[in-house]
Amino acid sequence: MNKVLIVTYYWPPSGGAGVQRWLKFSKYLPELGWDPIVLTVDPEYAAYPVTDFSLKNDLPSSVKVHITHALNYFDIYKKNKSKIPSAGFANSADNTLKGKILRFIRGNFFLPDPRKGWNKYAFKKACELIGNEGIKHIITTSPPHSTQLIGLKIKKKYPTIKWIADLRDPWTDIYYYKQFYPTFISKWIDARLEKIVLKKADKIITIGASLKNLFSLKVKGIENKTEVITNGYDEDDFSGMTATIPSVFTITYVGTLSDIYPVNGFLNALQIFKEKGNEFMLRFIGTVSQNQKDLIQSKAGDSTLEFIPYVDHPSAIEFMLKTSVLLLIIPDHQSNKSIITGKLFEYIASGKPVICLGPDDGDAAGIMRNTGHGMTFSYTDSKGICEYLSNLISDISFEEKMSRKVFSRRELTKKILPLLSDDN
Repeated sequence: MNKVLIVTYYWPPSGGAGVQRWLKFSKYLPELGWDPIVLTVDPEYAAYPVTDFSLKNDLPSSVKVHITHALNYFDIYKKNKSKIPSAGFANSADNTLKGKILRFIRGNFFLPDPRKGWNKYAFKKACELIGNEGIKHIITTSPPHSTQLIGLKIKKKYPTIKWIADLRDPWTDIYYYKQFYPTFISKWIDARLEKIVLKKADKIITIGASLKNLFSLKVKGIENKTEVITNGYDEDDFSGMTATIPSVFTITYVGTLSDIYPVNGFLNALQIFKEKGNEFMLRFIGTVSQNQKDLIQSKAGDSTLEFIPYVDHPSAIEFMLKTSVLLLIIPDHQSNKSIITGKLFEYIASGKPVICLGPDDGDAAGIMRNTGHGMTFSYTDSKGICEYLSNLISDISFEEKMSRKVFSRRELTKKILPLLSDDN
């Protein structure tokens, strides 16, 4: 069987959507004649924003996973008994002088990100595995984008190895980049690293067309070696679960809700919806910033609200299946057209209608239109959102216009095979 080395920082017990992409690909690659060998960081030395031990049950025992030591630059947060910030401080609401200084240090002294403390250990282990296993294909997935520098170094040492760089998010165009207060020199260094990776990788994978276009503008000609493979859902995750309609009209949001997610227009729609005599429950599953909690409580009222902390993956899916409608919010940023959250595909798989707040010409909105699984509204279209909710509460039935099979993890894994072919 052909072997492929997958280099990923996030791996169970780390939680979140980023983990599931290559966890699921690794699950189905053996069915297609490829033996995935996973290289990741030892959880003892890792910096995970959240953990989800349930994901460990998703990988066949035949898949080999190798872990290594790492320098954890987030240790200062552990010593202060604080939570490791996701996206390297991106979702931190700490605007004190100390908070700003920490973000400045992260954005200027730890390029491209603080998780690069894993790189030297990962590179050494990768070289060992390449020699012992006869590996001729490697895949590096990011964020953290420092992982791509491991692939760059491997490609330099082993020029004949085929290197595929999977970039799930923008690099220097990510919506929270400016929160790190990067200097001109830092931005130049980061942009240079990004361009070198894009140029040197044999193949590039992105999750959407807009992200492909964004990277293609940075290095001439790379669109010809860039493929779009979206995230998806695993049919096995929904096995044995049944969708139900709650007795009280319920709107559910699953995931992180930090301060950069605009909710005012939606909350105004709920106020109008309530004034028309409609009863509802608004439920948030995951981490919600205190500022957002205060805003939501002030407008929605505690009697219609439920905040549930981060739950494991099976529980998250169960909540999706036991709601009336699902809420998806795209951050309000100049690059938000390229954002396709991983949970969108599980939302689609649930069969529930989806309200998406974001750009109508974005990739997420395009998927919503093509599948017929909901509608996209601008952040301030309170009237349109209220009308849609009113239509749903009077007729909760939902017509599926397109098979969601195309987004199954098993089907998506098949798209990787041509990239691994030495003829391509």
